[in-house]
Amino acid sequence: MKTDIEIAQAAELTPITEVAKHIGIDPEELEVYGKYKAKLSEAYIEKVKKNPEGKLILVTAINPTPAGEGKTTTTVGLGQAFDKLGKKAVITLREPSLGPCFGIKGGAAGGGYAQVVPMEDLNLHFTGDFHAITSANNLLAALLDNHIQQGNLLRIDPRQIVWKRCLDMNDRALRNIVIGMGGKANGMVREDHFVITVASEIMAILCLASDFKDLKERLARIIVAYDYSGNAVTAKDLQAVGAMAALLKDAMKPNLIQTLEHTPALVHGGPFANIAHGCNSVMATKAALHMADYVITEAGFGADLGAEKFFDIKCRMADLKPDAVVLVATIRALKYNGGAAKEDLSRRDMGALQDGIVNLEKHIENIHQYGVPIVVTLNAFSSDTPDEIAYVKRFCEDRDCAFAISEVWEKGGEGGKALAQKVLETLETRESYFVPLYENQLSLTEKIHVVASKIYGAGGVTYTAAAKRQLEKLEKDGFGKLPVCIAKTQYSLSDDPKLLGRPVGFEMHVREAYVSAGAGFVVVLTGDVMTMPGLPKDPAAYKIDVDDDGKIVGLF
Repeated sequence: MKTDIEIAQAAELTPITEVAKHIGIDPEELEVYGKYKAKLSEAYIEKVKKNPEGKLILVTAINPTPAGEGKTTTTVGLGQAFDKLGKKAVITLREPSLGPCFGIKGGAAGGGYAQVVPMEDLNLHFTGDFHAITSANNLLAALLDNHIQQGNLLRIDPRQIVWKRCLDMNDRALRNIVIGMGGKANGMVREDHFVITVASEIMAILCLASDFKDLKERLARIIVAYDYSGNAVTAKDLQAVGAMAALLKDAMKPNLIQTLEHTPALVHGGPFANIAHGCNSVMATKAALHMADYVITEAGFGADLGAEKFFDIKCRMADLKPDAVVLVATIRALKYNGGAAKEDLSRRDMGALQDGIVNLEKHIENIHQYGVPIVVTLNAFSSDTPDEIAYVKRFCEDRDCAFAISEVWEKGGEGGKALAQKVLETLETRESYFVPLYENQLSLTEKIHVVASKIYGAGGVTYTAAAKRQLEKLEKDGFGKLPVCIAKTQYSLSDDPKLLGRPVGFEMHVREAYVSAGAGFVVVLTGDVMTMPGLPKDPAAYKIDVDDDGKIVGLF
């Protein structure tokens, strides 16, 4: 059996200008990066706004397990299937982070015969967007420390600096560091911190900005520190906005690539869903809606993280109204949630399936709360038995969900036709009555409670003394009307990664809260989730290499 990278490298790619023509984009409206990658020009993005909007389809999933779910694979395969059915479709995805690529997860281009390509480029540097974001973030950090060194006219309190440096790599040693050592010329000695680039506020700003003007306004609002009187100090105060915007100018433009079957895909931005808001850029999604009749997008990790933030943050800010949700599961993952051992997941086990399907049930209930029609799809494995499939199908249909099998990993778009037809049928026969989960006027603690109880199933929320003080100050400072971006483990509906299935009545533990004023949300850290991950004992980096022919190997 071929690996994902072998399949991708064996594919015959079409020049990106030809892929663009397929959806009515002239070559002059692209900014080409080599033969197979391009950015949409500002002129094209403005021009296409005159077109009517297509239908927006979100692909999400149950909580991730070691058995795998295939959310990105399903997203890509569904786009290819729409194309095979003669429908004008565009896929919108996030860009992969180098952290997971070299850490534990591998690449993020889909899998099997449902991938976006060029796969190696996408997973490694791509068009440089993440480097631009990292540079803009760290420029602000450098300007902040330089301001203090050069006299500190803004009276910044070094004990109340909240801006962190970033790096797009898993590096636990940088979570908490000391800078400025070695003498006065090297700056003030103080504690500092790093987050991974995909958890940075600059990443969130780039993904939520509606245009370049909005980007600059959001950058200006970034809070970097507080002065000795407790007043916020912003990026605008540090005169950092212009230079940061210059670094982000090209990164703001959505990237166009293709699937293995030459379906166009906009891949832009990459916030994690467990520690950030987990959606591709607003600019890419809105452009795609004017480019095609159907837009298939995804949100990171399970529906309790990515879908919740897609609905309550991205859709709220960008005035998006999703028309349908595709909820991905596998029988193997459901059995894992039901207590089956990883090595036994290929065996028929109706007991484990029945015990584990409660995880899928909770995600169905969660999406129903938003008023959006659901199509549940099983990402097929050869070990799935007819009675197991029939049980899941009946379970979903009893809960007012359409159901379809997906075989896109093995068969590409052809294997996604049944799913695509079920989605089309749902779009034609079911109305979406989308509404966010909570109103802006609720307090921050009320919003946290709503998400914790209605989405996670928590019985209550506990706060550290520090988190209570932080939330009180945020309310006092006028940030109480913002949505909340809850950082939580992806492996469980709770904040404890060991609680599988459908935990109920547990206490969710909030340890810290801070505002991302430019992004426009309040970040709430729960459990022991980290904004700078570490590498595992056996990182994926060990397997990645370049062979004697110059070909990258071992990448997923």
